[in-house]
Amino acid sequence: MVVKGRRIAIIDKTLCAPDKCGYECMKVCPLNRMKKECIVLDKNKIEGVAYPKINENMCIGCGICVKKCPFNAIKIINLSGELDEPLFQYGANAFRIYGMALPKEGAAVFIGQNGIGKSTMVRILSGQLMPNFGEYAKQWKWPDVFERLPIEAKTYFESVKNKTLTVSVKPQRIDHLTLFDGTVNELLKQIGGLTEDEITNVSKKINIDILLNRNVNELSGGELQKIAIAVAMGKESDIVYFDEFTNYLDIGERLNIGMKINELSKQKKVVVVDHDLAILDYIGEYVYVFYGEKNAYGVISKIKGIRNGINEYINGYLKGENVKFRDYSLDFNRHSEAEQKAKKLILRYPDLSKTYKHFKLHVKGGEIYKSGIIGIVGRNALGKSTFAAMLAGEVKSDNEFTHKGVKIAYKPQYLLKYTKLKQTVKEFLGSPDLKEIYNELARRLGVIPLMNKDMSKLSGGELQAVVLVKILSQDADIYLLDEPSAFMDIEQRLEFAHTLRQIISKMEKGALVIDHDIVFLDAIANQIIVFDGKQSIEGKATMPMNKKQGMNAFLKTMGITMRRDRDTYRPRINKPDSVLDKEQRESGNYYGD
Repeated sequence: MVVKGRRIAIIDKTLCAPDKCGYECMKVCPLNRMKKECIVLDKNKIEGVAYPKINENMCIGCGICVKKCPFNAIKIINLSGELDEPLFQYGANAFRIYGMALPKEGAAVFIGQNGIGKSTMVRILSGQLMPNFGEYAKQWKWPDVFERLPIEAKTYFESVKNKTLTVSVKPQRIDHLTLFDGTVNELLKQIGGLTEDEITNVSKKINIDILLNRNVNELSGGELQKIAIAVAMGKESDIVYFDEFTNYLDIGERLNIGMKINELSKQKKVVVVDHDLAILDYIGEYVYVFYGEKNAYGVISKIKGIRNGINEYINGYLKGENVKFRDYSLDFNRHSEAEQKAKKLILRYPDLSKTYKHFKLHVKGGEIYKSGIIGIVGRNALGKSTFAAMLAGEVKSDNEFTHKGVKIAYKPQYLLKYTKLKQTVKEFLGSPDLKEIYNELARRLGVIPLMNKDMSKLSGGELQAVVLVKILSQDADIYLLDEPSAFMDIEQRLEFAHTLRQIISKMEKGALVIDHDIVFLDAIANQIIVFDGKQSIEGKATMPMNKKQGMNAFLKTMGITMRRDRDTYRPRINKPDSVLDKEQRESGNYYGD
């Protein structure tokens, strides 16, 4: 689908602060100064605030309001081509989406950046939002909507409305579950609407048996995620939508649930939205690519086969549509740049141990080198974060290890403390030690437009990006990053991977990165530490191994094999018992090139 030559204006209400700038955009607009009403006050106040409203039909696209806005809240976008009206628009100068991504038989994947319309499409397809075709002020009724839809879409939405097609949704946000006062079993019955038989069946599939009698408000993020998945998966339905199911889950849980979703897709239609490329590739049979401009508008591609669709997304070029939506490709390398450099030692650490009342950790000693990135892999509750905290000096090891003379910058796993800061992003970031690194990261991770936003109002992905800019622009010898890819979209993850490799190599620093996205780790690491053991009881960690050896050992513990895509070199999980899977297992080459 293509877009009619027209102009759209976006005002980001989370950035716009008219009380602080005195409506600067209205003052500088050339048409307003000619007594024409191009930018006016919106009569519909939001929480008592009257925001500016731009008349898109009148706007001449001069860009003066964009440049003069002190909060980077305005975007003026010239659309080209021949696109029809939007399927849905949230309001005046707000996000809109073009096209339709109707589910077919099997497993569909929605792939694209954050803020590009994937969750909006899930809400539309599940009947939570009614298409308004850009006429957001009109009071729409279903008969009027049906008249505007093409035949296939009309049939689908009639079935959803009449409940002849039943829908189940695992929503993107799961924090609302914590408001439930009761046990998991009670939640599954009362909120999920599951019967005892359905609860028994789904709890065994995704390993939540031991959680059923626990109070919901006592659960971790990963446990809440699995409960939300159980509700969506266990409910009797014709189609299931899974919106970002891998957040908070370790790689083993992602694989297990990915396999269960794959099995479910043989019985009913399934749609998956996520940013773990390996898991999406494993589950999906076909894909819709979402592109456009983040938080402004989204366009949906034609339906594509899973491999070709993901590869086109990586390359930034849609062949069938002849659309280039990104000026560069998201590259994958078989070896990180750091592997090519001579090793210069930064820190040698001894065997480390930490003993708690119910948990023991044993880590084999190792060495951290300049220009090297060590990826740390393993299930949750095996001590990965404890190891990082010991190296950072925030947790004392049993043998009182110190790193005297070595400066370490540490990004913890959980970022909740940063959301409680009464600061803007600009104030939080302050004056960086490494200005060049700061500027490059802020640009690549999209932090520059957020400078005047309050820390408490950042989304998960925005907060992650801001904290990473802060940590990596500090002058340190070693950077410890605990789950940096969490809440980031695919493009952010691979942009960050590329930038991190460059920083560590060019500046001759060292880094240790804990993460559960195997594609992300593959893109950055030249060495691997593998954690194994009994979850929440005992953790054991290897010394750093070369990437091939380490990934091979890790994948063997996970019981999966991987290969590289012949065109993009991205890692792909082999289907269980496929010819390639069997060949790699027999040869012991779990991490195939």
